[in-house]
Amino acid sequence: MASTTKKTTVKKKTTIKESRKAAFTARTEKEITATFLDGVGLTAKVASTLAAENVNILAGTGYSASGFRRMATFTLIVDDLEKAEKALYKIGADNIQDQSVILVETENQPGALEEVSSIIAKAGIAIYYFYATTSSGKTATSVFKTANDKKAIKALSKA
Repeated sequence: MASTTKKTTVKKKTTIKESRKAAFTARTEKEITATFLDGVGLTAKVASTLAAENVNILAGTGYSASGFRRMATFTLIVDDLEKAEKALYKIGADNIQDQSVILVETENQPGALEEVSSIIAKAGIAIYYFYATTSSGKTATSVFKTANDKKAIKALSKA
């Protein structure tokens, strides 16, 4: 009896990388970092306090290390730094610091973050941290803290 061999056809998936560059804009912004004694509802308290002062949060992160230090840290880019700092101190911010960062808006497409971070790297600048999100699905916003924000902005503007 002859054995039958089942023939399997594997289709190779081909990805074509677009050769066009992603469009982006880059600008410097001030970012504030505030620490608080942690507790249930702290994020809501921070958000409602800023909203009550008509301060818009343009970007931000928040995290708690309660298991270790019982503190929470918020890092925010806001449209009114002075109002935000005053409001956050009123609700118990332990320490508020501000620093320059780079805010980059790109098309929301594969490779956009790679392109921006590569430009910064090719300029010989270390990225200390970044965080990013999509806005409307069509654009993405990334925040970078680098070893030299001015030089990074210059490199990005030449790209």
